[in-house]
Amino acid sequence: MRVSRKQAAENRETVINVASRLFRERGFDGIGLKDLMKGAGLTQGAFYKQFASKEDLAAQASRRAMESATHRWSAATAAQPEDPLGAVIAFYLSMDHRGERMDGCPIAALGSDAARQGDDVKASFEAGIKEYLEILGRLIGETDGEELNGKAMAVLSMMVGAMVLSRVVNNPDLAQAFLDAATKQVREAVAA
Repeated sequence: MRVSRKQAAENRETVINVASRLFRERGFDGIGLKDLMKGAGLTQGAFYKQFASKEDLAAQASRRAMESATHRWSAATAAQPEDPLGAVIAFYLSMDHRGERMDGCPIAALGSDAARQGDDVKASFEAGIKEYLEILGRLIGETDGEELNGKAMAVLSMMVGAMVLSRVVNNPDLAQAFLDAATKQVREAVAA
């Protein structure tokens, strides 16, 4: 049965959104096309009408995941306009975020996987990382562009590293200790 262009575009968006979440949960190689398409409520045959390859979908899903994460940072800052940086830190370095495998930070979920992917996937991550750095730079409020960039990079590195470490341990107390230590160090780094 033939679908309209509008329906095809909606199906494509659905597949990208579902892949964005499932890749974060299972990794790029942790789910096949059949299960991805099933998750989107479509057949595997529909995939090839929408995407050149699984890597094409991975690049688009990565871009979508990074955009979603950036929107969540914006929501955190909007909810606490008196301390937007504190809001991002509190949101990101939380046990709730740690548990959000499908909707959490794509860098923490897929960073090591993305490093083994092609240029298009890496480009999606790079664009998202630059957006994170831009947001952090604005929130830190430094005027010297070089210092700002370095400080934003250090803050992002600590936050992502702490999230990754908190997710790879079973002990919730140890996971919380990683998040708490990073929160303290990030606040000290920003204040310095």
